[in-house]
Amino acid sequence: MGKEFEQRHDAEVDASPQQVWDAIATGPGISSWFVGRTEVTGDTVRTSFGDGWIPAGTVRAAEPGHRFVYAGDPAPDGRFVAYEYLIEGRDRAATVLRTVTSGFLPGDDWAGEFEAMGFGGHLFFRTLVDYLRRFPGEVLQPATFLGTRVDDWPATWRTLYAALGVGPDPAPGDRTDARLLPGGVVYCANPQALGVATGDGFYRFLQGWHGSLVLSHVLTGPPPPGRWPEFLDVNTREGFRR
Repeated sequence: MGKEFEQRHDAEVDASPQQVWDAIATGPGISSWFVGRTEVTGDTVRTSFGDGWIPAGTVRAAEPGHRFVYAGDPAPDGRFVAYEYLIEGRDRAATVLRTVTSGFLPGDDWAGEFEAMGFGGHLFFRTLVDYLRRFPGEVLQPATFLGTRVDDWPATWRTLYAALGVGPDPAPGDRTDARLLPGGVVYCANPQALGVATGDGFYRFLQGWHGSLVLSHVLTGPPPPGRWPEFLDVNTREGFRR
C-alpha cells in the first residue's frame, strides 16, 4: 500500500522573474531558503542535510525565467518526489510563483509522513516567499541541526514559544520579545513548524519525521555569538549535533 500525493502553493512576490529563477534553479539560491545545502550541476540536483548527500535528482525541464522541474529516480519500493516551479512575470516588477511537489510514499504508515511533508512544505514555501521579499538576490548560509528524540511535543513547543517570547498559539506577524530573537517576526506557524524572520535571516523549528526537533536556519552569516547555545539547549539536555 502507499499514497500518491501532490501539494500546490502559489504567491505573488515583489521580485523579478530572474531573481525568482536564481532562487529556485541554482544551488546557492535553493540553499538560501530550503533545508540543508543544495548543488545544481548540469542536470543533477543534490542536497545534503549535514550527514551526507541524499539521493540526487535529475532536471527534467529548465526554461530560464519560466519553469524548472527536477525529480529523483524511483526507489525500489516506489518512493519518489518531484518538484516543479512555474514563474509568471507581471507588470510593476511583480512575479507569480507556483510550485507543485508530487510523488509517491510507500508503506502502510504513509499518512504520518504525508502530514509532516505538508507542514514542512508550507514552512519552506513561506521561507522562499519571504526570502524573495527580504533578501532577493542575496546568498544565505544554511545551518541545520538535529536534536535528540522528543517524547512530549506539546511541552516542547510550549518551551520553545516561551523562550522566543511568543504566545501559546503564534501566528504570522507576531513579534518575538525574548532576548533569544529580539525584534523577530513570525512568518510561518503551523502545528509542526515555526518560522521567525530577523534582520540576519530565518530561524526555523520543525517537528522532524523521525521524532527529533530540527533547527533548519538560513542566515546572512554565522549565528550570532551568545544566542546560539540557548537555542541548542531549548529542547534537550544533551544538546544538538551538526
